[in-house]
Amino acid sequence: MRVNPFAAFWGKSGKKKKQKRKKRQQEEQKKKKKQRELGRQDHPSRASARCRAMGGRALLLLCAWLALGSAQFPRRCVTPEGLRSGQCCPSPSGLPGDAACGSASGRGRCVAVTADERAHGPQYPHDGRDDRERWPLRFFNRTCRCSGNFSGFDCGRCRHGFAGVNCEQRVPVAAYPPAVGNQRKTLHVSHESPVRRNVMLLSPEEKRAFVDALDQAKRTVHPDLVIATRRYPELFGPDGNATQFENISIYNYFVWSHYYSVGKTFLGPGQPSFGGVDFSHEGPAFLTWHRFHLLQLERDMQDMLRDPSFALPYWNFAIGGNACDICTDDLMGARSNFELNSISSNSIFSQWRVICESVDDYDTLGTICNSKGASSSRNVRLRLSDASPEITSRCTESSPIRRNPAGNVARPMVQRLPEPQDVADCLELKAFDTPPFYSTSSESFRNTIEGYSAPQGNYDPVIRSLHNLAHLFLNGTGGQTHLSPNDPIFVLLHTFTDAIFDEWLKRNNPDSSVYPVQNAPIGHNREFNMVPFWPPVTNAEMFLSAQENLGYAYEAEWPARSYTLTEIITVAIVAALIVVAVIFAATTCAVRARAHGKTEGRQPLLGDQYQRYSDDRDRHQDKSQSVV
Repeated sequence: MRVNPFAAFWGKSGKKKKQKRKKRQQEEQKKKKKQRELGRQDHPSRASARCRAMGGRALLLLCAWLALGSAQFPRRCVTPEGLRSGQCCPSPSGLPGDAACGSASGRGRCVAVTADERAHGPQYPHDGRDDRERWPLRFFNRTCRCSGNFSGFDCGRCRHGFAGVNCEQRVPVAAYPPAVGNQRKTLHVSHESPVRRNVMLLSPEEKRAFVDALDQAKRTVHPDLVIATRRYPELFGPDGNATQFENISIYNYFVWSHYYSVGKTFLGPGQPSFGGVDFSHEGPAFLTWHRFHLLQLERDMQDMLRDPSFALPYWNFAIGGNACDICTDDLMGARSNFELNSISSNSIFSQWRVICESVDDYDTLGTICNSKGASSSRNVRLRLSDASPEITSRCTESSPIRRNPAGNVARPMVQRLPEPQDVADCLELKAFDTPPFYSTSSESFRNTIEGYSAPQGNYDPVIRSLHNLAHLFLNGTGGQTHLSPNDPIFVLLHTFTDAIFDEWLKRNNPDSSVYPVQNAPIGHNREFNMVPFWPPVTNAEMFLSAQENLGYAYEAEWPARSYTLTEIITVAIVAALIVVAVIFAATTCAVRARAHGKTEGRQPLLGDQYQRYSDDRDRHQDKSQSVV
């Protein structure tokens, strides 16, 4: 039996338990009455009932309190008292004497959570059945709102792009100048400036360091978050005591949060789950959600490495052809010599195993991201740091990563990577998104970069381009939405997608009003809090240029736009007309010059019609004569 080291202090004598239980029940009754009077959410009440049933032995969970697919929250907020109150407003961990949210030191204050109440699109017809609706009110209704440049669930850190004790120091961020051949000019910026670069241009040492950092994140337990493996109704187990939470590594949490955002809506035992819901794809939030998803991983890895300058590189997948240039053993792993769909044993990624694979268990049992029972499953051994003891996680991993780039012979369209011109065409689109703000939108930059439209913007149900095409090209784990982050290529692929998004923002400088405020698919409205991130962060907060607002920049070159056939013909016609006009003008001038030359050839070089120096002198003497 695994012992929770954080739960030891909960052991009490039976008498004290009864006294405390009675007192908590009285407090709970008062709180319920107050909540009814204020019209507040009563969602913590079920947690209260279960906590009372646990008889005071409720654990200080090493994880987040989750539902439907489990949601993540700060460890310090998931005490029984915290869950009952619906309030997650801890004091900063580095300031133990401070008040909630660091209010005594001016860092922030505890406020009511604001959730988007505007209408969503018609794609989701099961309002009230999914705990992710009106995120995160199913779990907490009060959170920290940080002041100034402070950030975090307890306002204990600085927001992206700022540093210092009081978060007043702006971290210099600037993109590198373009490379010329193999030469790169040195950019002198702060060592704390995250600059995302093309992974193919990294030095051998930089490539090795990046691969090692990813592998370390796969093996390092997340310092703040854990996951649940059951829906809310089964969260505390059949006897109300065996809480269904597990530790998870930094990288596996990155995988899990993506899985949670795309999960189906569980409608009950014996009923098929509803799959027409996705909080991070097929809508305007595709770009903003994945932007924050990457930022969270980058920040977690910076903390893990204790290096604020660490930046995620990108894979420029718009190179055309059928070769995966990053599928080498010094980067993401070459193809195995022994099995077509596997990664070379010379790559560390051949040892990685996937999580969240068993979707059938969810549809039939409601279990979340849990592949227990698979013959190849294994427990995970994690560490908080290299110096800490191992922690065993029963959040099982199952099969190895599968990958066969360009190997889908049944779909020739996905056997080639996007072309550079596809990116150039996509960046020419002016509308961020268009009705119905879905995967059927046309002339939409978002739907085009996501890959449901042709690069020029016209929607075609057969076409898969850009982001979607790059995923499908990998032909394996990376091509399945719920599993794709298990393949580390996902990180590089989405960082490049974010780079294209950031370039579009720079070129168009759009106002937030171009982002739909309502009628987008559920989870995709401008002010919707992105699922499952905590503290709440809206889509609008990520609809900003990265360099000026989010504390990172890209070193990237973009393909020049080529002309269409119509434009080429138009330019040719205009050029021909100009040539004809020039020839005509030259001929006319020549004829006139010849005719004029015949008459002037018999006249003196300086006749009376020309001004002489003496004339100028005489004119100065006569002040009444005008001089021009």
